[in-house]
Amino acid sequence: MSSYRTALAVPEFRAIFAAHVVSMAGVVTANFALTVLVYSRTGSALLSSLVFTLVLAPHLIAGTLLSALIDRFPPRRLLVSCNLLSATLVTAISLSSSLPVAAVLVLAFTLGLIEPVFSGARAATLPDVLPGDAYVSGRSLMRLVAQGAQMGGFAVGGLLMAAFTPRVMLLVNAGCFLFSAALLRFGTRKRVPDRDSGAARPTSLLRDSLNGLGAVMKVPAVRRILFLGWAVPALGVVPEALAVPYTDGLGGGTTAAGLLLTAIPLGTMTGEVLTNWLVPKDRQIRMIGPAALLVFAPMLLFALRPGLVPAIVVLFVCGLGFSTQLGQDRLLLQVVPDELRGRTLSLQMAGLMFWQGLGFAAGGAVAELFAPHVVICAAAVSGLLVIVLLLRGALLRTEQPGSRSEEGLVSG
Repeated sequence: MSSYRTALAVPEFRAIFAAHVVSMAGVVTANFALTVLVYSRTGSALLSSLVFTLVLAPHLIAGTLLSALIDRFPPRRLLVSCNLLSATLVTAISLSSSLPVAAVLVLAFTLGLIEPVFSGARAATLPDVLPGDAYVSGRSLMRLVAQGAQMGGFAVGGLLMAAFTPRVMLLVNAGCFLFSAALLRFGTRKRVPDRDSGAARPTSLLRDSLNGLGAVMKVPAVRRILFLGWAVPALGVVPEALAVPYTDGLGGGTTAAGLLLTAIPLGTMTGEVLTNWLVPKDRQIRMIGPAALLVFAPMLLFALRPGLVPAIVVLFVCGLGFSTQLGQDRLLLQVVPDELRGRTLSLQMAGLMFWQGLGFAAGGAVAELFAPHVVICAAAVSGLLVIVLLLRGALLRTEQPGSRSEEGLVSG
C-alpha cells in the first residue's frame, strides 16, 4: 500500500484525485437521472437507453479529432474549462422543463464529447504530477474509483432517485462539476503544454489531431500496447453485457444479475491492489501477457453453463487478470516518445471507452442469435486468439539507460 501512499502524498495529485472522485459520483448519478428523465417523458426504453450510447459513443470521435487541444492549451485551463462547460450543459438540461427530448439527447452527446477531452488532458498531466513509479500507482487509484463507481454507482443513484427528482439530481451533478473545477483550479499549478518548438503547428485543429493520431500509430511498440489495452476490455466485458439474459436462463432475477455484474469489477479492484502491493515493478511488465490470458481462460468454463455462484467465482478470477493494466502503464511510458506522450495517453483513454462500448453492443447483438453462454465462450476464444497474435513474434523491448533491453509483454 506504500506506493498508493506515495502518490497521495503529492498535494497536486490529491487535488486531481479528489476532483476525480467528485466528478465520477456526479457523472454516474447524472447518467442515471438523464435516463429516468427521458423515459418519464417518452415511455420509450430505446430512447432512454440511447443516453448511455450518446455519452460513450463520442469518446473515439473527440479523443481522436480533438486530441490536439491537449497540446494547444495549458492543461489546468483545459481541465477547468471542460468542467465549467459540463456544469453549464447539465444545468441547462435540468432547468429547461420544456426542452424537447431530441435536444436533451443532443446535449447528452455534447457532454460525451467533453469527457474524453477532459480525461485525455488529465491523463497527459499525471506523468508530470507523479514522476516515476508514483504515476502507475496514481493511475491505479483512478481506475479503482471508476470500478467502485461501476459497482455501486447505479445502486446509489437508484436510492437517490427515490428521494429526489431527475432535475434535482442533475443540479447536484452540476454542483459536482463546479466543485471539481475549483479543486483543479486552486489545487494544481499552471503548466504550459509540451510542444516541439522545431515543428510548425498546423492551424487546423482537425488536421493537427489526425497528424498526431498518425504519429502515435506509426510507433510499433506503442501501437501494440494500445491494441492489447483495447482488445482485452472490449472482449472481456461480454459476460457483463449478457449478465441479465444469462441469469434469466438460470431462473434468477435482477438481484442475481446485479451480483454477476459486480464479479468482474470486484476482481479487477482486488487484482489491481494486490499486484501494485505485492508484485515488483519489473515483474508487472513481464506479467502483462499471462495476466491478459487470465481474463479469458476461465471464461471457457461457461461452456458448462455454471450456476450463479460458480459463474460469479469464474468472473471474479477473470477480473483479476485486468491487473495487466499496471504493467501496460509502465511499459507505455517507457516506449512512447516524449513529444507524443499527451496524444498517446488521450488516445488510450478514448479508445478504451469506445471499444468497451462496442464490446457491450456486439455481445448483445450476437446473443440475439446464440445462447448467452455460447457467446461468452466465443468471446473467450476470440480474446485468447487476439492476445496470442499480439504477443507472437517480435516481443516489445525497451532500452533503458545503462541496462539491458527489458522484455515487455511476455518471455519465451
